[in-house]
Amino acid sequence: MKERHPGKIEYIYEDDSILIISKPAGTLTIPDRYDREAKNLKNILEDKYGKIFVVHRLDKDTSGVMVFAKTAEAHKFINQQFQDNQIEKLYHVVVAGIVPKEEINIDIPLIADPVKLGRTKPSSRGKESLTILKVLEHFRVATLVECNLITGRHHQIRVHCAAIGHPLLVDDLYSENSFFMLSAIKRKFNLKKNTDELPIINRVSMHSYKISFYHPDTNQLVTFSAKYPKDFQALVNVLRKYSSAGNIFYNFSDRLSEAE
Repeated sequence: MKERHPGKIEYIYEDDSILIISKPAGTLTIPDRYDREAKNLKNILEDKYGKIFVVHRLDKDTSGVMVFAKTAEAHKFINQQFQDNQIEKLYHVVVAGIVPKEEINIDIPLIADPVKLGRTKPSSRGKESLTILKVLEHFRVATLVECNLITGRHHQIRVHCAAIGHPLLVDDLYSENSFFMLSAIKRKFNLKKNTDELPIINRVSMHSYKISFYHPDTNQLVTFSAKYPKDFQALVNVLRKYSSAGNIFYNFSDRLSEAE
């Protein structure tokens, strides 16, 4: 399997105090402690803007919306919101299997795995951790869900989803799959002669979709979102086309309107 090259950074919004970008999968948030030459957002952004303050992080292989501060004051203001769990962070995630409930509160304490370095595991001795999972769309072999990350523990969504029996469809640490192929769901799949099948996606099937917080200058609530990158959108598209579950789509706001 060839290593996937990171995509380009998408610049969503900026002013004198904050910078909002869409992080490409495959790029680190901060410099690697062992490989100082590895491509990372902090170095890239500081080359363009000067001093940049990291407010939060995304795993290397997670794509999506991120917030950076341009001043120490803005950094302190937003960081306090993260510490107080005041920031709404919504992730779109493709998990394995059909999630049976429309909404699940996953309230499972998490702790660093003392045996397997770099991993996190559920434990009664762990820190309080809460993820609110909502179903967006069912497929025959998977479910597209939205995860509201109330707390922000290491690998929280990945571990919580695995803990309820629905690990990410692609996750090299907490599931059995490190990539997803079209041949896994398309019947009579054939390749052209002397060609190899390429994966639809070969990184965690998770995207940081939306973030809401209070702006450090105005104290007004602001919301920013990042569109799906090509690989994540392609995954959703092929699941809809070749693994449809009767086109079941949950649009909660529409259903509430109909009820009224």
